[in-house]
This record gives sequence, structure tokens and C-alpha cells, in this order.
Amino acid sequence: MSEDTHGKNCDCGCQDNDDEATVTLTLDDGSELECAVLSIFPAGENQYIALIPLDQEDSEDGDVYLYRFQEFDNGEIQLDNIIDDEEYEIVADAFDELLDSEEFDEMFDDED
Repeated sequence: MSEDTHGKNCDCGCQDNDDEATVTLTLDDGSELECAVLSIFPAGENQYIALIPLDQEDSEDGDVYLYRFQEFDNGEIQLDNIIDDEEYEIVADAFDELLDSEEFDEMFDDED
């Protein structure tokens, strides 16, 4: 997980639960889904955020939600849906590469 850039008292909608940043998503049907922040990462010219529902956090088959991510000078964040298929492919590929590099790093950390 990338380092959380938000403070414990920010007004951006995230919550810092000790060492884990969370974001509450409001879904199309009006329900809310609390997610853990897996990573904030660059792809192309933008920043993106990868989220996983807290109830699926320990599962290898959990749903991962990808959004365009912006953080403003006042500490507020904005998550935007990725509508364009081409942009989504770029973001998904960047996230897969990030996961692959983390798994690669973990392999060598385990050997130490």
C-alpha cells in the first residue's frame, strides 16, 4: 500500500484507521461501501487510486475499484469514474505492473 498522504483530521472523505486509510464510496443505488486504499499510483498524465471493499480485503478474489484521483491544496480529494475504455486499459495495466513489482519485491524480502 502506498503511504497515506492525508492527515487524521482531513475533510476529504477518507478515514485513517490507525495504519489503514479508508474511503467510503456512495454507489449508484445510494448504498455506501467502505473500502481500504490499496495504492495511489500514476498512469499516463494522471494519478489513480485502487480501492478494495473492507469485507474482501483478505480475499485473493476481491473486487478492486479504480478511480482517477485528484488531491487539492486544501487536502480535499476527488475521485472520478474512468469512462473511457482506453484510459481504463492504461490504468489497469499500470495497476497490474504495480502488483507484479510488489510481488517481486516480496519474493526477495522473504529470502532475507
